[in-house]
Amino acid sequence: MAIKNNAPGRRQRLFVYNLGLLFYRRARRILEAHGYDVKFGWPRYDTDMIGVWGRKRTSRRGRALAAKRDLPLLTIEDSFLRSVRTGRQGAPSLGVICDRRGIFFDTTKDNDLAAFIKASVGVPQVDLDKAAAGIDALRTHQLSKYNAFELDDPDLPGDYVLVVDQTKGDASVRLGRANADSFQKMLKCAMDENPGVRVLIKAHPETVAGKRSGHFQAADAQGVVEFYDRPVSPWRLMKTARAVYCVTSQMGLEAIFAGHRPVVFGLPFYGRWGLTDDRHEAAEQLGWRKPEHLFWAAYLKYPLWYDPFFERRNSFYRTVDVLVAQAKNWRDGSRGAVMLGMRLWKRGFLRQMLGSAGGRIQFANGLEAALNAARENAAPLFVWGQTGGENLSAMAEADGVDIVTVEDGFVRSKGLGAELVRPCSLVFDRQGIYYDPSGPSDLEDLIAASVDLPTREIERAGALQRQFCRAALSKYNLGGSERKLPEKQGRQIVLVVGQVEDDASVTLGCDVIKSNKDLLWAARQAFPKAYLIYKPHPDVEAGLRSGAVGAETLRATVNGVARNSDITGLIKGCDVVCTMTSLAGFEALLHGKQVVCFGVPFYAGWGLTDDRGDVPERRTARPSLEQLIHACLIGYPRYWDPISGDPCPAETVFERFERGQYGPQGTATTKALAKLQGVFSSYAHLWR
Repeated sequence: MAIKNNAPGRRQRLFVYNLGLLFYRRARRILEAHGYDVKFGWPRYDTDMIGVWGRKRTSRRGRALAAKRDLPLLTIEDSFLRSVRTGRQGAPSLGVICDRRGIFFDTTKDNDLAAFIKASVGVPQVDLDKAAAGIDALRTHQLSKYNAFELDDPDLPGDYVLVVDQTKGDASVRLGRANADSFQKMLKCAMDENPGVRVLIKAHPETVAGKRSGHFQAADAQGVVEFYDRPVSPWRLMKTARAVYCVTSQMGLEAIFAGHRPVVFGLPFYGRWGLTDDRHEAAEQLGWRKPEHLFWAAYLKYPLWYDPFFERRNSFYRTVDVLVAQAKNWRDGSRGAVMLGMRLWKRGFLRQMLGSAGGRIQFANGLEAALNAARENAAPLFVWGQTGGENLSAMAEADGVDIVTVEDGFVRSKGLGAELVRPCSLVFDRQGIYYDPSGPSDLEDLIAASVDLPTREIERAGALQRQFCRAALSKYNLGGSERKLPEKQGRQIVLVVGQVEDDASVTLGCDVIKSNKDLLWAARQAFPKAYLIYKPHPDVEAGLRSGAVGAETLRATVNGVARNSDITGLIKGCDVVCTMTSLAGFEALLHGKQVVCFGVPFYAGWGLTDDRGDVPERRTARPSLEQLIHACLIGYPRYWDPISGDPCPAETVFERFERGQYGPQGTATTKALAKLQGVFSSYAHLWR
């Protein structure tokens, strides 16, 4: 027996005896974030616990010791949202399950999840509403336990049933009172009950990855049966399936969330609650629940979610945001990439950002070589900005190559790109690019679709806006001196934001007014009695790019020039922001300011700005500010944590910057090189 005493301190001491739990850093971090002190040794107090992983052979030592010493046993397993790739492929988990009574897949015994499902009938409606929003989030983002699949519509039969395979030796099969014969029985029933209908056997992700064998294989594809091992979203397969058949797979639970009544041949935790067609001989109804009850128990109550960036507890919904970011990053690089127009200093971080998906990343120095490499490798061609010229799209289409345009994101870094500071966000656009209003872009589609965002996503955008304003963020986060603005005394204070005049957003997004000089005269004409203050672009002030305005023009048009000043402070202190296409106009919208656009930036034409440019007629949607923010700061960019370099949601980068955690900054050497690039910009081919 254990010594009957209380362990000192507040953290729960957890003793483990299998090497996986002892040395798997992520599992330890998750447990520690949730109050466990993971140890290897001999328990001394009656409050000590023994921790084991699932019901593997390695768990026997811990279970035997817990029984011998009469200590509580904690069984640990992966959560129902785990990662993009599988654990056997090296992907760390975003959460674990800790069960003090048993484990969810052993439904022959009591466990915490079963208790939560039983108790779910009494939860408040507000919690069921959160569960419904969670189900919608899974469906919208097509999330599953593993997520290494494309979201493109697969080539599927017009009519089919879905049969879900599992890996051999899976404890959930054995402890769910099933065996290999259960899978053969399932396949036979699917064929008998749907005569002449195509039967798709969905291979398990670990089988597809070559890590474990399943109960079915390609040889089972005979007649109407097809062995389906392509990496496709389970939600897409379930969407058009006539019926779903499973043994104990988690896909059975997801099928319930997708609107199916799955036919079940084992005893999974989600079975026997009135939501499944139970075929097991021992299947006795446990009660009646709604899908929201199961979700509340399995996703909101049961798991321990983890924030890998700040090593702390997480919520289900923020875990969704992290997993969506990771899955997008995987899809961006899973096919590999050929990159054109990427300067030498960018290649290292681009390889790191996109190479984590396992695809081959190549860099090409010429258009013809890039197109050939993309065609030969069936990879998309990633092009920085306007590299390649006007003929690129036609040439790529003729070669059957997909083009992805790459640019910096809208909250980029602490420091200028022209000074070779690594970005924390990029945008990848498969139609055009956000600053070119002459044609559609992925961002335009996202803004148009944002009017149908669910409430949770709108609330998320509102919270991100508040975080942006609270942290005084901007694209480059340069800071600068605080300029004291004059007392209003009945006059409007108008901030005129200068730009780099040869920047693509100016050359493509401006028609009549396309220089800082013309912008200043237009702003003075629009606001003849206002106090005008001019903010030159940082790259222009640094001598890196073109766009300087002569002293005579400044004397004639403005009341003050804010040199080396903090842009955020200026925006907060003014009434109106005038711009051609500057991102500062979008930032001003976030701060609640009136914005006058003399060009056509991405945020113009949606009913939120005073537009003086020729806005495209296709911009007919009228999103709220929160919906616009969601499209521009959440849906469109990709983010990478400046500390770990891993893909992350926008909130992670915003919090890093708010904390002053910017990651590696430019060195004296890179800054000197940046100056040389500015001086010799006409010879850019020498370093590209």
